[in-house]
Amino acid sequence: MRFKILTIVAIFISTMAGYAQVKSLDFALAAKNGVAPSFSFENKYNFGAKKRLSIAYGARANAYFGGATDYITAPALLTSGKRSLVAFFTEYKPDKLDTLRLSQTATFSLNSKLALAYNFKKSEIGFNIDLFGFTFGGKQTGVFQASESKSLNNLSVSAKPTLFNALLISDSDRGSLNSELYYKRYINEKSALRFGLSFQFVEYTTDRILTFENDRFRLKTLMPFVAYSFNPFKK
Repeated sequence: MRFKILTIVAIFISTMAGYAQVKSLDFALAAKNGVAPSFSFENKYNFGAKKRLSIAYGARANAYFGGATDYITAPALLTSGKRSLVAFFTEYKPDKLDTLRLSQTATFSLNSKLALAYNFKKSEIGFNIDLFGFTFGGKQTGVFQASESKSLNNLSVSAKPTLFNALLISDSDRGSLNSELYYKRYINEKSALRFGLSFQFVEYTTDRILTFENDRFRLKTLMPFVAYSFNPFKK
């Protein structure tokens, strides 16, 4: 199975090498009830006779800083009772939603990234999303509030950022992930400005199992952002 996956990846990379390629660096800053800077590098490949469509892959470093925040139960089987794409269209089950209140948030993640875009003459519209990676941050003490087991209300528990990140669709996702819907305007051949919305998943794991056999809690927030893209490799 692992050999098949590596073979597919190798074929994909070799195929991409035959298309127009653009490398770029990007710095973005999102803000709303918190601040989320990110820095990314990507390889972009343009398709078609007019090179209108593009796909890109790369890596993105994210950070998220915030004050007192309520994190809710993370696993999809608890929030909606469903997994994967089905969970995205299923309403939350309030009787399974517990809360972990943290006095502050400070996380740092490094993820792989995939992007799709449609290109115009001097601009583009696109979407990108983190795939998998790691998150780091300090341990802190939070206050737990249970939806059913009132005996655990106001319990102090230690929590730290969930280490492994993985895109598994909707609430089935794990860890801290960033995705963006954006409009990009080129200033010149080497630089551009981007504007749009950033959808952030930030997740903490407690040091003990709590109600419903759960130890993962998540913040989901939609934030406006602005970014500067630069291509230092273009001559």
